[in-house]
Amino acid sequence: QVQLVESGGGLVQAGGSLRLSCAASDRTFSTSHMGWFRQAPGKEREFVASIWGGGYTNYADSVKGRFTISRNNAKNTVYLQMNNLKPEDTAVYYCAAVSGRGQFDYWGQGTQVTVSS
Repeated sequence: QVQLVESGGGLVQAGGSLRLSCAASDRTFSTSHMGWFRQAPGKEREFVASIWGGGYTNYADSVKGRFTISRNNAKNTVYLQMNNLKPEDTAVYYCAAVSGRGQFDYWGQGTQVTVSS
């Protein structure tokens, strides 16, 4: 069972930056497909970015050019660097990991990101 713990959320003004971290407990982390999702109040959870074990990345159109996902396999940690933040980026951000079923089955508890205008 993979345990994921997010950190790094907070309150920032529009145009500012934050870096989220997600620490994984699983020793096979280095080969895991990891992702970030977010859920704003009253909205469904949506995909933000993901990274494969080999480093290939994928982003939602709404964050391309502003967010960067990366990983440090030695630290079992995945990051989400968020630049030029906008009020519409306000949400709870969740880290997730793909299981043997090939789906994002493991989730962290979430971290709040609030962007003020």
